[in-house]
Amino acid sequence: MTDALWGPHRAARDAARAETIKATAAWVKSLRYRELVLVGAAIYWCEGAKAKPWRPNDCRVKFVNSDPGLVLLFIRFVEALGVRRSVLRFRVSIHEAADAEAAGRWWSDLVDVPVQAFRRPSLKRHRPETNRRNTGDGYRGCLVIDVPGSSRLYWKIEGIMRGMTDEDLRAGR
Repeated sequence: MTDALWGPHRAARDAARAETIKATAAWVKSLRYRELVLVGAAIYWCEGAKAKPWRPNDCRVKFVNSDPGLVLLFIRFVEALGVRRSVLRFRVSIHEAADAEAAGRWWSDLVDVPVQAFRRPSLKRHRPETNRRNTGDGYRGCLVIDVPGSSRLYWKIEGIMRGMTDEDLRAGR
């Protein structure tokens, strides 16, 4: 009865969502260099490794994410800043109960880097008592991307973020 009652609503909602996504994606089109650098710095600052007060000089660029779109956007970002894909270091971080080899092949295809160039996977301990839902054939873990010798790139990202946020901080917003 629930499907009969809500089915048309769900179908209309799904169609509206698909149309909104399509129209918005068309509006974005392709990012210009400045936009790519600003967005790339922001996603790095949200998802990447940062220096800590107890390790203030640990300024290396390391990005970890499970979202294929963000991974590709991050790679475009560092390439736009002059880092060649061939120098990036890749590693899959995945639960030990999953198929790490298949995940490595999947990520390798996505980022267009030979799987042989990937480092050994980092396996997360399996805890049977957890209620994980990221399981099955679609589970590919996270991709870890290290940029060797990247302290100056890190400083640049830090400066971009300061430039984007300091005005708001000073204004008390």
